[in-house]
Amino acid sequence: MTPPMSGTSSASPGQATSSVSTASAPTTASVGDTLALSGQKPEEKVDVTVVKIVDPATAKEAFSSPKAGTKLVAVQFRLRNTGTAVYDDSPSNGARLVDSEGQQFTATFTDTTAGPGFPGSVTIAPGDTALGYITFAIPTASQVAKIQFALDSGFAPSTGQWTVS
Repeated sequence: MTPPMSGTSSASPGQATSSVSTASAPTTASVGDTLALSGQKPEEKVDVTVVKIVDPATAKEAFSSPKAGTKLVAVQFRLRNTGTAVYDDSPSNGARLVDSEGQQFTATFTDTTAGPGFPGSVTIAPGDTALGYITFAIPTASQVAKIQFALDSGFAPSTGQWTVS
């Protein structure tokens, strides 16, 4: 089952929004901004930042190169646990890339030369931070328009959305 992750952008470049929203109306920001997201439990709170986007990204290993007509895009996320409980999740499950046509893409498990990716799952104690890349495979002609992220493998009640210009 795929969680709903749709909405429109309303933030100006450089404007951070830190309110929590429902999955049908994502909280919106620009690349570099931090959004405060909540999980399914009240004690789950994580500040999420899209730090950097590498488009196109290069596969770390030749055998992992994308097939013809496809490119890799690596998105660096910073997750800071601001809640009172340990945050244990698989970040790539809650991440989506949306292109300028509105097509949504889920993560692929490909290491790139952009930098270290998140492991399959992360465990972040309250007050601690994790930093890593999540990689997407998209059509070569596609242009990245938005990055979306939700806690709890995408099933949390709030979704963050970063516009890409």
